[in-house]
Amino acid sequence: MTLRTERPPVRARSGRRPLPPLIFLLVLALAALGVWWNVLRQDSADKAAEAAACASAKAAPPSLDPATVQVRVQNATDKAGEAQRVAAALKQAGFVINEVGNDPTDRKVTGVGEIRYGARGRGAAAFLGVFLPKAGTYEDTRSTTVVDLVIGPEFAGLATAEQVSAALVPASGAAAAC
Repeated sequence: MTLRTERPPVRARSGRRPLPPLIFLLVLALAALGVWWNVLRQDSADKAAEAAACASAKAAPPSLDPATVQVRVQNATDKAGEAQRVAAALKQAGFVINEVGNDPTDRKVTGVGEIRYGARGRGAAAFLGVFLPKAGTYEDTRSTTVVDLVIGPEFAGLATAEQVSAALVPASGAAAAC
């Protein structure tokens, strides 16, 4: 005599694999991968935009008080009195004019002009460059903060107050993004 246990009978395997659940899991995994890829791509784009904003903030001219900038205005053109007119306009804008005259150096000035400065006058030169856009720059070995503004043959005039304000506003906005 044999003892029987009360187990339910085993169903025969149908031979089917669980294909629909596997397909569902694969689609779910691909969707999650796509979401993460978009998040990481957007994060890298945000970091690149922030780095660009910080770089422009560092490259932007400092917003100084013109009364703290000492300028020597020099004429490198054939037009008489050009340095006097520019010096008067800069003085009216609030700059301290130390000297006015012809360019005493042998440097050939092309374009609208050149801004010459020493290491200590780098910020003042960048600020003065806002008033004379497209001017070249030349760093020399002077130890003072005095900046030379040398007027070139293509000089047409200083920037207007609106142009100066517009050039200085993005600097503060970019610095805030850093």
